[in-house]
Amino acid sequence: MDMESVRRNAEALVEKMMKGNDASHDAAHVWRVRDLALSLAQEEGLSSHPHSMQIVELAALLHDIADYKYLRDPSEEKVVENFLDQEGVEEDKKIKILNIIKGMGFKEEVTGNGNSEWFPEFGVVQDADRLDAIGAIGIARCFTFGGSRKRLLHDPAIPPRSDLSKEQYMNKEEQTTINHFHEKLLKLKDMMKTKAGKRRAERRHKFMEEFVKEFYDEWNGLS
Repeated sequence: MDMESVRRNAEALVEKMMKGNDASHDAAHVWRVRDLALSLAQEEGLSSHPHSMQIVELAALLHDIADYKYLRDPSEEKVVENFLDQEGVEEDKKIKILNIIKGMGFKEEVTGNGNSEWFPEFGVVQDADRLDAIGAIGIARCFTFGGSRKRLLHDPAIPPRSDLSKEQYMNKEEQTTINHFHEKLLKLKDMMKTKAGKRRAERRHKFMEEFVKEFYDEWNGLS
């Protein structure tokens, strides 16, 4: 496997498949997650294992290709697997990459039944994706996505949902953008897998808490 060639082709696939997405889940999101994942992998000591770094980079690049929120055709669910086969990615690497992508979503972990036997490459890619969902970038992405779905900013009559099931989380009808902070984003800090991810999440989480408090103060005319 020529990693440089596979990387270029993966980047081209990202550009092609995500071209029509809103800015919350576009190619720029993928580039940030890739960079974060590689940085976390270095902090976690994976840089001495080239195969691990290749798995991390490819999983990060391909992780949102078949995001259920943007699927236009059921056949797109097989795009990543077909790509890895076409590129001649070794079977053991392919299995790990697919396992990372399949298991890293919040919807898989929302009920507390997530991947309890995660491996290092899984941890850094998932943490990288979750870091991009919080902090300043996370706030911008949250409101961008809400706007793309014509969601209300806030409605005091619609409280955040608690004890969500996977099905309830995936059903976002009549939900507000600010509720997403309570239902997901403010939970992510404590769901980080790696030490490096936990460290970086602290600052982003604090910034987000301050934003939510200011949002409610301004909404209620207190600030």
